[in-house]
Amino acid sequence: MTPENERTDAAEASNMHKVDVHPGVHNPTEADEEQVLRRLYGAPEDDGIFRPAAAAAPMAAAAGGPQAIIAEARKSLGMSGRPNTITREYASRHGDAFLSAPWCDMAVTYWARHSGTAEAVLPAGDRAYTPWHAGDFQKIGRWHSGTTARVNAAKPGDIVFFDWGESNTIGAIDHVGVVERVLGGGRVQTIEGNTGDACKRRVRGSGVIAGYGRPAYNEEDDMPDYVSVGVDTPQELPRASGSPSNGGRSTPTRDTTTGTGAAPP
Repeated sequence: MTPENERTDAAEASNMHKVDVHPGVHNPTEADEEQVLRRLYGAPEDDGIFRPAAAAAPMAAAAGGPQAIIAEARKSLGMSGRPNTITREYASRHGDAFLSAPWCDMAVTYWARHSGTAEAVLPAGDRAYTPWHAGDFQKIGRWHSGTTARVNAAKPGDIVFFDWGESNTIGAIDHVGVVERVLGGGRVQTIEGNTGDACKRRVRGSGVIAGYGRPAYNEEDDMPDYVSVGVDTPQELPRASGSPSNGGRSTPTRDTTTGTGAAPP
């Protein structure tokens, strides 16, 4: 990992060939992805994008909260090709090397900057290289590994990172998105930039999730923790202490009746 004091624009650009390279980035990784998305959003539009937000849970996109970044991400659904609006904006601040670079994390940066959530979502500033972004959350104690129990404790607005080798290691991450819904059973529904060179909704399981960052949004618990799709209740988090996945902290259980309780920070 590049030392923090050497994380220049040039250093980030030199790592971009490692981003969005695995076939899983660009293809469904859950066999029933289309069925789940149809259940949530209806039929896709002519370009294959599940775009309608009207079918989503109603949200008031308060500035600085998770609803705001999700609302901003929805505006990008269907964006494709490069350079595009997202890569051009990132390149305007960090150099032309990013104009045609893989843009999944540039998308998260764009959504954060345009939704008033940059301070929470980008704790160390703009990011295009995914391992650096995940490491930023780890350094401030807001990183959670991609175990099934932890994925079930995710919330809409969390920033979810992918490792296709199932190692749950930050250095192996090459893709990122934002959680739109938590489905239970170790799965989330996301909005991702540069998946198939477009911005799309995806369904992802814990097997390909390295972990997620929990931004310190201005609002607390302003999004539902869980959205049921074909399951009755979210899985309860086990009580555990000293496990490698939680950094030795005690893992609280979630109140599955009210959807509240002590979720990870």
